[in-house]
Amino acid sequence: MRDSLFHLSRVENASLQTQIREMLVSSILEGGIPHGEALPSSRRMAQILGVSRNTVVLTYQALVDDGYLQARERSGFYVNPEIRENLPVRDPEPIKAPINAPDWSRRFRVRPSAQANIEKPTDWRAYEYPFIYGQVDEELFPIGAWRECSRQALGRRAMDAWTGDSRENDDPMLVEQIRTRLLPRRGIYADSDQILITLGAQNALYLLASLLISPETTVAMEEPGYADARNIFSLKTRRISLIPVDERGLPVDDRLNGADYVFVTPSHQFPTTVTMPIERRQALLQHAAEHDSIIIEDDYEAETNYVSDPTPALKTLDTEDRVIYIGSLSKTLFPGLRLGYLVGSKDLISEARHLRRLMLRHAPNNTQRTAALFMSLGYHDTLIHRLHRAYRERWQAIGEALQTHMPNSTREPTFGGTSYWVRGPDSLDSGVLEAAAREQGVLIEPGTVHFGGSPRPRQFFRLGFSSIAKDRIEPGIKTLAKVVEKLT
Repeated sequence: MRDSLFHLSRVENASLQTQIREMLVSSILEGGIPHGEALPSSRRMAQILGVSRNTVVLTYQALVDDGYLQARERSGFYVNPEIRENLPVRDPEPIKAPINAPDWSRRFRVRPSAQANIEKPTDWRAYEYPFIYGQVDEELFPIGAWRECSRQALGRRAMDAWTGDSRENDDPMLVEQIRTRLLPRRGIYADSDQILITLGAQNALYLLASLLISPETTVAMEEPGYADARNIFSLKTRRISLIPVDERGLPVDDRLNGADYVFVTPSHQFPTTVTMPIERRQALLQHAAEHDSIIIEDDYEAETNYVSDPTPALKTLDTEDRVIYIGSLSKTLFPGLRLGYLVGSKDLISEARHLRRLMLRHAPNNTQRTAALFMSLGYHDTLIHRLHRAYRERWQAIGEALQTHMPNSTREPTFGGTSYWVRGPDSLDSGVLEAAAREQGVLIEPGTVHFGGSPRPRQFFRLGFSSIAKDRIEPGIKTLAKVVEKLT
């Protein structure tokens, strides 16, 4: 057998044994290893790949245990012929164009692809200055602690908690951690049947829109605001009322009259970062009571207030059950986890639970249990303290860098958070800036997508700092400022 069949493209996030296994399994399933011919001996394979012989021996034995290889005494290791019996033909016939295919474009009731969405490069880690919002710095995450919780969740004793179909039910351990650990920090106290686990805040918003919004429903929103929320509501109704925010967030005035629902981010307005003061929050609740409207509160960065005194959630002030609260674990754990939660009246949560059952039944049980263990063992609290220290340093660094290189372009977020909202010169097009800055290794987020009105202001952009190291902030802002200067 040719030695050239075997080679490793080494990666950092996988063990050598895993990489060798993946290489051999791919070769076996694709027919690259001739039938009836022995694989190189463990000693020879170790020489070919430049690894220890023990690593190869362990990989070979694992593939024997899993039925990919057969070990023949004094002969070597061979591909198990049964493993390829039901595999498809390697070179299938070309797929023919369908005859008399339906006109799908005529059948779509909605066109989500036509909406303006937040776009982020998937290879953002390859850039020197990733001022990208919503991503995490892997150096800050306690992977060892998460691995330990995952190991416990996968243990035989815990298998009954996640291997079965839970239908519409959530992991009670995770619900209890949210009820007793997370919500009280925001001043919220709820019973277990007032909490629903969702696949992130996005899933929570879609559940609410599906349950509550009809073509006759009016939804009031902040302008600029969360584009994904606006897009979700727009799939259900065209009656979206966009209300420009000021230095205190969403204004409470006659423009809210007639709104059935008000979507708001009071603690840390998205994306401008301003915080709604207590007086305006009370006015908003009073307006909702007088006009029989419901408030949807997205507390998307609840755990990232490291600058000012903790601000209670709007839900805390609610005495009439008019506030639906949405929380997420994306900003403290990681966005790929896809875990969030919805807090509301028992009737609302009950209906949302049954609707979720029809959509996806429940969030993955193993993920829920791992997150619950991570909280119960204190790792989540430790992580928050670590994030607060790191984010505060970066928050200060980016503020000083902007003041030096782009003075008077932004207001310092008093809440903290993980981003700055920046206003460039009036002649600046943030979309053009994004492309030009990317060529210099700087990633930013154009602000145009956050505006729903027309014409959309083009001089705003957002700088995230959760995923960029502190020592790269100042040179990154300096580089960005030079690009802005060239464009204006």
